[in-house]
Amino acid sequence: MYLSIKEVKPLNDYLLLLKFENQEEKIFDVKPYLEIGKFQELKDENLFKSVKVCFDSIEWDNQLGLDPELLYQKSHNKTE
Repeated sequence: MYLSIKEVKPLNDYLLLLKFENQEEKIFDVKPYLEIGKFQELKDENLFKSVKVCFDSIEWDNQLGLDPELLYQKSHNKTE
């Protein structure tokens, strides 16, 4: 079982603030992915900031998305 994403907010330095269905807020760093395939397009800050919740995860305007399980496992608590 995975947790759905209910809110996403793009932050500076290619970070995302994610709010999951359990009300937990975590930070996900997109930088490690920016050299991989279609993720390179997210170097365009306007495209990066286009992120939105789509179904139970997130998606950008170029139809690129990430698995909610990956987002939860690879993100860290907001206070860290």
